[in-house]
Amino acid sequence: MRICIPIVLVFPFVIRLDCGKEQMVRELREAVGKEVSGPAERGGQDMSGRVIKSDEEWREILTEEQYRITREKGTERAFTGKYHDFKGEGRYRCVCCGNDLFSSEAKFESGTGWASFCAPVSEENISTATDKSLGRTRTEVLCSRCGAHLGHVFEDGPEPTGLRYCINSAAMEFEEKSEE
Repeated sequence: MRICIPIVLVFPFVIRLDCGKEQMVRELREAVGKEVSGPAERGGQDMSGRVIKSDEEWREILTEEQYRITREKGTERAFTGKYHDFKGEGRYRCVCCGNDLFSSEAKFESGTGWASFCAPVSEENISTATDKSLGRTRTEVLCSRCGAHLGHVFEDGPEPTGLRYCINSAAMEFEEKSEE
């Protein structure tokens, strides 16, 4: 059981910063009443365009593997993802919300067993967080629109960025380049 400590008092309720998002939403609804609708009830997007769904909603739209990777911060085994050696031309989108993430033009063969990119389509489409799991510090890559875990970024990539975005195939869907 997780213990929540009140951190910030926001009239007329307390926001608990150390709880999971689902628990915070439940506590907020209990504090202000059920008549307040959350982002999921307004079509799954909040006013900033972020996609917010409950765990149950994510489980309904994602496969078990997609859910494990994107919502529980899992990873694929090396060389098992469908895009690790894929050569199609087009865009890779977030499997959860459809946000544009990476272009095939930024994809390169890293030899690591995961799809690797030197840059995202746009810096605004991804966000990063410090990941201290596995006994080391890494930089986690997230979809900025829905918070899906995508993979990690490392500073051993090719020029011009010197970055290697190491991304799980199960976190992405590929959209082939149209012949326009």
